[in-house]
Amino acid sequence: MRENPKSEDAERSAPGAMSASEHIGVCFGYLGAVSCLVMSCIGAAYGSAQAGLGLCRAGCRDPNMVIKGIIPVAMAGVRGIYGLVLSIIIMSGIRTDGTYGQYNGYMHLGAGLCCGAAQFASGIAVGVVGEAGTQATVFQSKLFAPLVLILIFTEALALYGLIVGMIMAQSGQRRVDG
Repeated sequence: MRENPKSEDAERSAPGAMSASEHIGVCFGYLGAVSCLVMSCIGAAYGSAQAGLGLCRAGCRDPNMVIKGIIPVAMAGVRGIYGLVLSIIIMSGIRTDGTYGQYNGYMHLGAGLCCGAAQFASGIAVGVVGEAGTQATVFQSKLFAPLVLILIFTEALALYGLIVGMIMAQSGQRRVDG
């Protein structure tokens, strides 16, 4: 016996009413946006902190290293921007007009987790490489070019996650019937 005498058809016919399936989809969509932003910012914060430590240690030994040492700190901060961009894209695709189903929510959750995890891992890599590389460059200036090259490769990892996340977010925008 049902507790609610209204049928699902009657609930759907009301303007702006959503079914339980659509509520779950919207919930997962918002979880995707939140997870993307949070994981990206944690990676950016960790990377900035670690690279900042290396910058401070290197700057104490050679004040001329401060400008070169700021590169890893700035590159780590970009991870948070990538997460913000995809979170905005995901949130702009969430609809509460009854056309947003579980498929859409799962695709947006997957997009957020994909991008967020890539930014998190890339932020850790930038932090570790930035700290060690900046300190090592104080003693051997020829290490600066390889340091920047390694940082570029970590940037590529972040971009891979952002690109795949954007593709998934776009797939989550379409309407699926049935």
